[in-house]
Amino acid sequence: MNAKSATLTVLDAIPDGFLDCAAEKLVDVLPGPTLFDLPGRDIRPLFVSVLLHGNEDSGLRAAQQTLKHYKNRELPRSLLLFVGNVAAAAANLRTLPGQHDYNRVWPGTPTPSAPGAELARQVFEFAAARRPLASIDIHNNTGWNPHYACITYLDRPFVNLARLFSRTIVHFQRPLGVQCAAFSRLCPSITVECGKAGATSATEHATELIESCLSMADIPNHPVTARDVDLLRTFVIVKVPSGASFSFDGSAAQFRFRSDIDHLNFSELDAGESFGRLGDSSARLEIASGDGVPDPGDYFDYRDRSIRLTRSVIPAMLTLDLRAIRQDCLCYLMHRIRLDGERL
Repeated sequence: MNAKSATLTVLDAIPDGFLDCAAEKLVDVLPGPTLFDLPGRDIRPLFVSVLLHGNEDSGLRAAQQTLKHYKNRELPRSLLLFVGNVAAAAANLRTLPGQHDYNRVWPGTPTPSAPGAELARQVFEFAAARRPLASIDIHNNTGWNPHYACITYLDRPFVNLARLFSRTIVHFQRPLGVQCAAFSRLCPSITVECGKAGATSATEHATELIESCLSMADIPNHPVTARDVDLLRTFVIVKVPSGASFSFDGSAAQFRFRSDIDHLNFSELDAGESFGRLGDSSARLEIASGDGVPDPGDYFDYRDRSIRLTRSVIPAMLTLDLRAIRQDCLCYLMHRIRLDGERL
């Protein structure tokens, strides 16, 4: 059965060629964003989303590996697999020019009329009617980051689900409109960051997570201790102002970031740590709240044109990829928290 609603295709079987198809070739196999509704012994489904960003293909590879594993036998649990930005994948881009980010359009987005929001709403409502056991959104990143999981709630099932992937867990409230936050209304929901796209370890790690969740009777609700997790919270999102120039090799720009800045990810940085220098004395980085606090305060000092931290932080998602910075942000700044959410 192939039922279309707007631009969403729903399939209850795997089309020929899908299991061995590279992300950039999916346009030859799928008509566009596709939701696979695949039956299993336990009818309550696991929801998995992949390729919300077209150049992050580890989730697709992991889903393909899992489905190959069960090719000639029944899935232990039904699977709702959403394959997102097929068009951007064909160009190996996060999003195509003129597209809205596929991971900023889910219910709760501040831009509900944005292109893609109706599609995301359809997927969400289809899944909601099926009462999913859990939701996993699989991503890669462009800088040097460990594999880690992200959650929007500190409830035990969310933390236990995240622990299946990594003891490093990031609690976040911003940006709005992400898949993980929307699905947290329905079930324990996580985003997993698998490191750089193309790495075999990324695919293997994501495959292990999918197969573990398909085999579980339920998501554990047992207590978690501080020894079990390395828990952080995103406090601010740092952006380069739109239109501002920046470089990583010392070349002329308003922001001249250090060349090894992406190696600072998940490091404990003290106040005074340098991010680089200013080429324009009036340039300033944009600081947005990452946890809903209206005024997060200053995180950088610019005296003598040095870009230095004003407080101790742990950065994530720092990258040298200019396009990724333009489309998303320079980085997230985090602090350690306890299981009750209080900052350490």
